[in-house]
Amino acid sequence: MKNLSAAFITECMKLRRSKIFWITIVFFVFIPLMMGLLMLVAQHPEIGKKLGLVGAKAKLFGENNWEGYLMMQNQLIATVGLIGFGFVTSWVFGREYIDRTITNILALPVSRSAIVTAKFGIIAIWCLLLVLIIFLAGISIGHLIGIPGWSDHVFNQFANKFLLISGLTILLSSPVAFIASYGKGIIAPIAFVIVMLIMSQFVALVGLGPYFPWAIPGVLSVPDGTEGMKIVTGSYIIVLITSIVGFFGTIVWWRVADQK
Repeated sequence: MKNLSAAFITECMKLRRSKIFWITIVFFVFIPLMMGLLMLVAQHPEIGKKLGLVGAKAKLFGENNWEGYLMMQNQLIATVGLIGFGFVTSWVFGREYIDRTITNILALPVSRSAIVTAKFGIIAIWCLLLVLIIFLAGISIGHLIGIPGWSDHVFNQFANKFLLISGLTILLSSPVAFIASYGKGIIAPIAFVIVMLIMSQFVALVGLGPYFPWAIPGVLSVPDGTEGMKIVTGSYIIVLITSIVGFFGTIVWWRVADQK
């Protein structure tokens, strides 16, 4: 436990000093701002005509009310979250190779399992903070631009699904950590995340989304009753198994792989 605490404190210090941390925060604030702009354009077609392409993008909303806006927020966290959380994980594990600090870390009198667990802990905190930011920013911007149709029922449905999608997406970051360790950098894991995101789109189109880990958050984000997009109990089990395999796979790699 002492080793784990020391490793976690070290990771916290790295995070506080990292410019990437602040860049991700700005990015996750910027996304809801763009969503708000699209909704504003959707509510005022005359603005859309002047803005051209932006006006066309505003048609992404099924309805120009809170229900349509919040549905897009869920779809946003399922896609942007997958990329964002994957990048965070890639950075936390891959930066040791980029900065050439991996040798120094492994020479410390701290178990490799503690180091890996501490990194996953800081990833979880970082990602949860980003989830909170995009959640609060999205709701605040929606009220600021005066989206109609607000109700406690609509909000509660959205909040429950949003938090579930966010949690599943964060869990899918553990295999990214393994790829970052195996690839000794951030290029391979980021490529992996992009490939999984593309594959999830095709898998969902053929109706197998509920059984492909990286497609499950996206399937959960679509309106209930959408054909071929019904989550089953096995979907949650698949995500959990994928996360566990990624977590322990990363620990095993750090323990036995040649880190030179």
